[in-house]
Formats: sequence, structure tokens, C-alpha cells
Amino acid sequence: MAERRYEWMVGLRYLRARTHNRFVSFISTISIVGVAVGVAVLIVVLSVMNGFERELRERILGMTAHGSLVGFGEGLEDWASLQARVETGAGVTAAAPYIEGEAMLLNGDEVSGAQVRGILPGQESRVSRLAEKLVQGELADPADYDKVAEDDRISVTGLADLAPGRWGVVLGSALARELGASVGDRVVMAISQGNVTPAGLVPRLRRMTVTGIFDAGMYEFDRNLAFVHMDDAARLWRLGDRVTGLRLALDDMFSAPVLVRQVAVDLGGGFYVNDWTRQHANFFRSIQLSKQMMFTILLLVVAVAAFNIVSTLVMVVKDKQGDIAILRTLGTTPASVMAIFMIQGTLIGLAGTLGGLVLGSVLALNVEAFVHALEAFTGTRFLAADVYFITDLPAELRLPDLAKVCGTAFVLSVISTLYPAWRAARTQPAEALRYE
Repeated sequence: MAERRYEWMVGLRYLRARTHNRFVSFISTISIVGVAVGVAVLIVVLSVMNGFERELRERILGMTAHGSLVGFGEGLEDWASLQARVETGAGVTAAAPYIEGEAMLLNGDEVSGAQVRGILPGQESRVSRLAEKLVQGELADPADYDKVAEDDRISVTGLADLAPGRWGVVLGSALARELGASVGDRVVMAISQGNVTPAGLVPRLRRMTVTGIFDAGMYEFDRNLAFVHMDDAARLWRLGDRVTGLRLALDDMFSAPVLVRQVAVDLGGGFYVNDWTRQHANFFRSIQLSKQMMFTILLLVVAVAAFNIVSTLVMVVKDKQGDIAILRTLGTTPASVMAIFMIQGTLIGLAGTLGGLVLGSVLALNVEAFVHALEAFTGTRFLAADVYFITDLPAELRLPDLAKVCGTAFVLSVISTLYPAWRAARTQPAEALRYE
């Protein structure tokens, strides 16, 4: 035990600056800083990837149900009884009917395609957060539908939003900008199903009133999605009492692939099944792949910084040849000499790893504010919504990632000490003291 304390004492002393050679101490400091910077960069990048994945998932699920059952052919009939049966299934918290189709929206000279979704406003809040995303307008309460239908003087905003028979539409914020439309404007909706006239087949058109605008914070939805009342959608697509399918909210969204399929089996089959992981599988696969690639690439930065410890210890060994020889003549074993320099290199790696952990955590927790400040200073927007799907740069620290980064950096630092320490242990006292 006393011998081990002696090795620690010598190893710690070699880390401190010496009056006759401060260059070695300076190189040690550089090695610590290099490891710290590498660890910090890796922590920040992984945290940003985690935050991006979290935000993407939350924003997708804000507008998309956990799962859906879609009818074959022309849709689902008797959907009300089917909805009641679905909601009694294990793991299902709510179900809501919907009608979905594609349409062209026209406002003056502006034209844009959109995915139109017919919903029941009173039930939609059970499976999505559309009402929370509205920046203008609001969804009407089902109890007010009769009042709205009886009084045509009620404004297109407020209670009349998406009321049946009022032909209202709620647009995504980017879609509204593309069309140059705002609340109260009237746009024309054209669908591919045509009407047969003496002049031939013409597209089916309907003038709609913009009653609301939502901002999901995800360009895919804000640019391509529009909502109408389900009764209006059924009349427009001439579905009668049929619907496209049922959207489901589940207790555990991560079990969606299994639960949705089980619900379909319990109902006797005859449905297309879908869930949020399949609808946006490419997004999440690309994020995971990018995260793995970034970890591997940036780990090389940590490895380079860690292997700087090799050059540092080689210089220390060269500088301390006389000290090593004296220790050997006093009876110190080669194993103890090797331990001294391994302790020194390990402490350099430990200091760099802990410094990088603190620096990386602080940067990751404040990266969004830092990026916004940098954007304001340079006048440049780094995150274009149509490229990166979101406009913010969130970050999420995860303990497994911190443990993986710090553990890997520390192990690389320890490995870097082996060769210089072995060289020091092989020092021959007579050769080292020949020119002293």
C-alpha cells in the first residue's frame, strides 16, 4: 500500500510545472484541453441529435395519431359502432373517424396542392393536438353546431370554425403563406373526382372559407395539410356515411406497431393498418444512422486528442531519464516505474474527460440560445424549415450517451499511456546516468 501511495505521489508531482522545464507541463495542459474539447463536441452533437429526434417525434405525434385503421375500397361503413368496439380494446385510449383525400387549393393566381383531412372537431382533440397548434381561429364545440347552423350571422371565426355545412377550412401556416390567404378569405378547393356535364368531365370545385391557421412547427404539415369538417368532406367526396378510417390514440405510443395490428385482428381483419413509426420510418432511421455516424467520426477527434498523451508521456520519459535511473538504483521495480507514468497519463485523460463533460453539458443546455444569438448577429438562418423540418435547434442530454462518450474517452486515454510507460520501465540505470 505504501508503494502504491509512492507511485501516486510521483505521478501527481510530474503533472505540476517544474522550474527547469515548463514545456512538458504545457504539453500536458494541451493534451487535457484537447481531450476536453473532443468530449465536449461529441456531447453537444449527440445531444442535438437527441433533441432533434425528440422534437420531430413530438411534432409528428401532435398532428398524427399513434395508429390508424383504414377500410378497403370505398372506406368504412357503420364507423360509429366500430369506433365503440375499438375504444374497448386493450391499450387504446381513444379513436376518431376521418376522411382523407388530395385536392388543389386556389386563391387568385396562387395554386397549391394539399392533403385534405376531414375531421370531427369535438373528437379530433382526443387523438391529436390540432387545437393547441391553432394560431388563428378555434375548433367549434359539437354542442354549438345547431346554434351555428341556425344563425348564419355568426362570424366565420369563433363558434363557426369547422362547423358542418359552413364549408370552412383550416390551413397550415406555410400553406396559407403560399396561397396568400388569411382568416376570412375564400379559396377554391378542387378534387380529382369530377362531375359529368354536357361539356365533359370537369373537376369538382367548392369555395371554402379560411376559418383558421395552424402552426405545427414542422414544415411537412404546415405546408401540405388542410382540415375541413368531416361532414363537408363526405359531401365533397360523395362518401355518404362512410369514412376513410379511424385514427387511434394508444397508452404506449412505442408499442403502436403491435397494438394497432392486434386491434385489427380482434375486429376480424379487413383493414389496412398503419402507425406513426411506419409513416415516418425514414425520418427516424436517418436520425439514428446520422447519430451513429457522427459518434464514430467525432470519436476520431477524441482519439487524436487522447493519443496526444502518448507524445506528452514520451517527452516526460525522456526528460525524467535521470529520475527513473535513480529510482531504479534505489530498488524501484519496472512495474512501479510503469505505474507512475500510467498514473500521470490517466490523470491527464481523467481531467480532460471531466472538463469535457462539464463544458459539453453547459453548451448542450444552452445551444438553442447560442444559435439564435448567432443567427441574429450574422443575419443568417441556419435551419431552413423546408430542409430540416423544424426551425429550432433543441438539445437533450441523455445519461447513456454521457456515459458512453466519457467512458470511451477515458479508456482511450488509459490505452495511450501503455507504450510510454512501458518505455520508461525498460530504462537501464547505467545507460541513463552515463552522461549525467
